[in-house]
Amino acid sequence: MTWKFSMHLVSLIFLSSGSLFCLGMSLVSLQGLMSYVIEWELYSLNSSSIVVTLVFDWLSFMFLSFILFISSMVMFYSGEYMKSDSHYNRFMYLVLAFVISMNALIVSPNLISILLGWDGLGLISYVLVIYYQNEKSANAGMLTILSNRVGDVAILLSIALFFSMGGWNFLVWSFYTSEDMILMKMLVVVAAMTKSAQIPFSAWLPAAMAAPTPVSALVHSSTLVTAGVYLLIRFSPIFEGSLVQSFLLIISCSTMFMAGLGANFEYDLKKIIALSTLSQLGVMLSILSLGFPDLAFFHLLTHALFKALLFLCAGVIIHSLSDYQDIRMMGGLVNSMPLTGACMNLSNLSLCGMPFMAGFYSKDLILEVAFMSYLNFISFIMYILATGLTVSYTFRLIFYSLTGMSHTGNMMNIGDNDFIMTNPMLMLSLSSILSGASLSWVMFPECYMICLSGFMSGLVLILLMIGSFVGYILNIMSLNGKLYSLGLYFSSSFMGSMWFMPFLSSVKLNYYVLELSGSYDKVGDKGWSEYFGGQGGFYSIMKGANYLEMTQGSMIKVYMKSFFLWVIIAIIMLVLI
Repeated sequence: MTWKFSMHLVSLIFLSSGSLFCLGMSLVSLQGLMSYVIEWELYSLNSSSIVVTLVFDWLSFMFLSFILFISSMVMFYSGEYMKSDSHYNRFMYLVLAFVISMNALIVSPNLISILLGWDGLGLISYVLVIYYQNEKSANAGMLTILSNRVGDVAILLSIALFFSMGGWNFLVWSFYTSEDMILMKMLVVVAAMTKSAQIPFSAWLPAAMAAPTPVSALVHSSTLVTAGVYLLIRFSPIFEGSLVQSFLLIISCSTMFMAGLGANFEYDLKKIIALSTLSQLGVMLSILSLGFPDLAFFHLLTHALFKALLFLCAGVIIHSLSDYQDIRMMGGLVNSMPLTGACMNLSNLSLCGMPFMAGFYSKDLILEVAFMSYLNFISFIMYILATGLTVSYTFRLIFYSLTGMSHTGNMMNIGDNDFIMTNPMLMLSLSSILSGASLSWVMFPECYMICLSGFMSGLVLILLMIGSFVGYILNIMSLNGKLYSLGLYFSSSFMGSMWFMPFLSSVKLNYYVLELSGSYDKVGDKGWSEYFGGQGGFYSIMKGANYLEMTQGSMIKVYMKSFFLWVIIAIIMLVLI
């Protein structure tokens, strides 16, 4: 695949996204009253049919258009970012296969056909994470694919349990009440938790940053991590009033709080953005568990745009700094990279929920609806803290990378003059500004009735200001070496390591298994099993064969030994008789 052919492919994907967006806009006003379903039966057994089903409604059209738009921008961006790579063609094909797998998952309401796209995402994500062939990438890829295999097993078990219900289509679920099929609902939730990296499966998401930055922009905005959220949005009617909702609320609130804490102690640029993705996934699943799938989908779309923009800006910075990712090695980049700095600030402000940015329209509505819902006190506190921590780590990122004095050295060619990399950023910047208002007008033609006090209504803006102030003060204290004087040493080691989750998910999880297998290898396979097994048997047979060979030789000493042996046996028998 040459760069010229890639340009044509990117143009085709971009035009397809525009067409699908127009189709989605034509159906979005009907809000589910019209959809197109294509069904192809492959096999039928005991009234259960294995069919390939494709559903085209406003939900799938809108999500497909956003995925194709972001994919076209990322692939265009990759033309410059990966041009010096010797396996550029392989990379483009893998990215294209990744997008096709996500599209197959979106248009599939059937669990069996969903599994094809689901497994495709897991396999290709593993190949992309280990794209840079080193030990770190291999470890990250193994953690990624093994964590996702748990969700694959949950999908397979739910398919097996669904056999008794006469079909695998999600439309069948609407006939069952909240008390039916708790096990199946739990399996679907566990599958979504693994793909969306909720606790305790969160360790693989920052580890997947070993992949190239364009892949990170695609994975963490609209494809792999959002597959679990999209699956739960599709199956959301069956969770209403179920105990699974309460379980999902606890997990998602804990995840967004944990990710916000971790991002405030992280120094790797890509891992900070990955933890912010994890926090926003917790926001989506928490509002979904409260019974508002339309708000979760709204935030899913807006988040995809500004998070892809944030990763592309990070890619330009890393590319210019000769692959340095530590934010302490940056500083003052707004002077040498003004366009990248402006785009990065746009995405950061949208992430914070700054008024009239894309993130504001979704996050503010989500928080107000959550405050108005039946929310327990712990979840309410976690919502508040996670929102403040989001602003805190965002200002920390701006403080370290864009402002202040430069720490990059004199030999680096820093700049944003490459239009192949900056043009997609400008397109996504425009989308990050306009998408929030335009989507809210289209998706919610009837306004939500928000009944909150004046303090609660302004709480989001208060948290925004407090979070920015606290983040700025902590950054100044950390630079002056006064942060640890506050007794935050344990906090930085515990909270900065995602509550020791990467350690528990990798080393601690495998320690006892490896120790047991090592003991069995030494005592069993190389010990008693070896002595009484293959080598021991071989030694005994060969020794016996040697004795037999000696008896068959025509040597006088053998005859003499045999004669004396028989004489001794005869004397013993006579004595015994």
